[in-house]
Amino acid sequence: MKLGFFTMPIHPLAKDWRQSLREDREAFILADELGFSEALCGEHVTDRAENITSCAIFLATLVHATKQIKLGTGTINMPNTHPAAVASQIAMLDHMLDGRFIFGISPGGLLSDAEVFGNLDANRNEMFLEGINQVLAIWANDPPYNLKGKYWNISVERQFLPDLGQGYIAKPLQRPHPPIVVTAVAPFSKGVTEAAARGWEPISANFLMPQWVKSHWPKYVEGCERVGRPALPENWRVARSIFVADDEKTAKAYATDPNGPYRYYYSQLFTKLKMNGRIELFKTHRDQPDDEVTLDNICDALITYGTPDKVADELLKYRDTVGDFGTLLYAGKDWKDRELGRRSMVLLAEKVLPKVNAAIKAKTPA
Repeated sequence: MKLGFFTMPIHPLAKDWRQSLREDREAFILADELGFSEALCGEHVTDRAENITSCAIFLATLVHATKQIKLGTGTINMPNTHPAAVASQIAMLDHMLDGRFIFGISPGGLLSDAEVFGNLDANRNEMFLEGINQVLAIWANDPPYNLKGKYWNISVERQFLPDLGQGYIAKPLQRPHPPIVVTAVAPFSKGVTEAAARGWEPISANFLMPQWVKSHWPKYVEGCERVGRPALPENWRVARSIFVADDEKTAKAYATDPNGPYRYYYSQLFTKLKMNGRIELFKTHRDQPDDEVTLDNICDALITYGTPDKVADELLKYRDTVGDFGTLLYAGKDWKDRELGRRSMVLLAEKVLPKVNAAIKAKTPA
């Protein structure tokens, strides 16, 4: 199992934005130093808590601050940006990172973003598909393009001057394109099947109950089988909220503190998803009454905390529940206590992961 990092950072509303961004960058740099294989971050334009407004710009600040880790958008919200802008900016970022780049995409889940960009009442899944198809068409072809869509038309016929290089949209360094990942947030996600059929890889979100995470693997297999490609567990990423400390008392206090970053994170998500009619994500079974879904139950089910030995044991049990997967994505949280936040990542990489992988190896038939 590989170790990665995924954050849609949720910070206290009154926290200095400069401090939040500095700490978010520190987490990525620390992940690189600890040997994490990849790190992805989300973006939102209209949220004071989730305050990375452009994951591409944020990752660009890490080009020279990181050495080996792959950096990814997690995600570019396709309906909110013109496909030509996405194609050109992502191509540049892939070159800046010398190919250490993963292209995460989605329709976008924050409704205030959709409203501010004028697509609140539009079919954003349809916009998402048209947008990514046009990005891939730009990268696969040369100008003048002539891409006609319901939402965007892309052409440079009138101003194409090949002798001057005018009219070209850049192509990425990785060809035909960087690896594409999509975050699955729905039980039995049909999007996982469609992504797999296109050669894309899934990330199961860290705010899904384990039984819903488990439901993603059969959908991934279904998509792979449709096109005759092998369904490999190593291509499945699963995100999890984890806190590791040197002693159990510290771990429990920080992870369960009513005013701490972990409960705050899920309080934000619970409130927003409930308002959007998506409380199902937090249910243990589909016919569970809404009033049985509480913040306490959510935190109990979705936060793994403890000493390195305890966390390793719980992660192995979690893997037994959801199935084999290739990359565990540590879900980033606000560093209310900077030293504890950093120490958790260090312990996970240096103490927890080796124990987990040793146990997996011991159970794997020779």
